Amino acid sequence: MRYVVVIEKAETSYGAYVPDLPGCVAVAKSVEEVKTLIAEAIEFHLEGILKMDC
Repeated sequence: MRYVVVIEKAETSYGAYVPDLPGCVAVAKSVEEVKTLIAEAIEFHLEGILKMDC
């Protein structure tokens, strides 16, 4: 499944969030790092949702 990821540049970092997954966010000093972190955050977020359904 694919999700839209929004990446925003701040003064000293980059933030990322997934509009379809409230609370799924990541912050890093580089675009590459924030992409890696948000991918991990999405996986973690979805695992949590699946565990709540059990």
